[in-house]
Amino acid sequence: MQLTGPPLLRRLLSDYGIVLVLLLLIVVISLLTLKPQSLTGREAGEATANEVLAAFGKDAVVAIAVPAGAEDRQFLAAVRERVEQGGGQVVGAIAGAPAQARLMLQQATSAGHRINAVAVTGKSRQWPVLEDVGRKGEVRFFVPPTRMWPDFLKLGNLLGVANQTAIYAIIAVGMTMVIILREIDLSVGSVVALSSVTAAVFLKEVGGGASAGYGELAIACLLAMLVAAAAGAMNGLLVTAARLPSFIATLAIMLMARGLAQRITNQESIGDTWLPPSFRILGGGSPGGIPNPVWIMIVLYAVAHFVMSRTAFGRKLYAIGGNPEAARLCGIRLQQMKFVVFTISGGLAGLGGLLLSSRLNCGDPKYGDMYELEVIAAAVVGGTSLMGGEGRMLGTLIGAFIIAVIRNGMNLLGIESSVQNVVLGAVLAGAVLADQLKRRWQAGRE
Repeated sequence: MQLTGPPLLRRLLSDYGIVLVLLLLIVVISLLTLKPQSLTGREAGEATANEVLAAFGKDAVVAIAVPAGAEDRQFLAAVRERVEQGGGQVVGAIAGAPAQARLMLQQATSAGHRINAVAVTGKSRQWPVLEDVGRKGEVRFFVPPTRMWPDFLKLGNLLGVANQTAIYAIIAVGMTMVIILREIDLSVGSVVALSSVTAAVFLKEVGGGASAGYGELAIACLLAMLVAAAAGAMNGLLVTAARLPSFIATLAIMLMARGLAQRITNQESIGDTWLPPSFRILGGGSPGGIPNPVWIMIVLYAVAHFVMSRTAFGRKLYAIGGNPEAARLCGIRLQQMKFVVFTISGGLAGLGGLLLSSRLNCGDPKYGDMYELEVIAAAVVGGTSLMGGEGRMLGTLIGAFIIAVIRNGMNLLGIESSVQNVVLGAVLAGAVLADQLKRRWQAGRE
């Protein structure tokens, strides 16, 4: 039967509505953060060189003075290359400090060159030595042209959003499974801290501190993951064997894990003095320009999506969450599945703690504070129902990015943190309300 009209629209909104929400947010925040931006890197250098050639042609005698950043060096190389291709002459170029720029200009002048153009960036244009040159009226300064572009869509900002979201999203994989089972896990934030300090304390006390090798580093990471998984397993035992409500069980483990993290570090952070430089690779590396946590997040979500949609394990989770009694009668071991899922949730929280600790090169018992709320919000905003039996991994990932985009947009717009909390609270309440209305509508149709 062919789908037409409203049924087709409902299906599209059901399957892709959350993606549309994310895209709409990106568009709105991009428009709100739209402002003139100076070009950078090679693009800026080529555009600046074209302006120099348009003004002086082959008579251009150019000096280039920029700071020492990577994009500034790209700018310098592009200006030099393009000017020389156009028949002009570059008689001096420096990527460094103002004193070096002064020396470069003096050497070019002493060699008899009559500079008529100086290519600079916005920062180097403010250097006093260049201000002095400009007052003589002998040269023209050329800075990169500007264009309208959103602050939000800058590459650095987008990578920052993805990197910050990755840790929440990784932990949210386990939380999504827990919520699908009609349970909750309030301990993940404290397990993040416990995992962080476990690795740091091992490296400091046993692994040789800053001189620890890759073998010790691997053992530290494995130990931290095992401790985190053990905390998750304790949640599972309290829920299954002791038959405690998951809210109470995970609240207890939350307090215990945080207290243990504080105890073993004496409530102090373990900084980079005690950690090897290689420790930063896991959370701070960027192969292909993409941060490691983002790569790990992508792989985990691909695996989790396959498990939840293509395996018997995933089907059992949905069956338990949808109707526990019917699942039990079908032979599914409810308590065993819950124990496994809570253990997975703890292990993934441990991975999140490792990535956070590695990125900041520090183990700290304060890490993970309120992470449980952020992670639950990501799952719920992504369409995972608190009533159980419904949710998708892709939805959770998009939910995590929706929250991150809203928060980042408010930061870019200068909105204070108290207002941000009000907005994010309203978003969470709206997501739960939408789930309730959807369920009532579905019940009314049956």
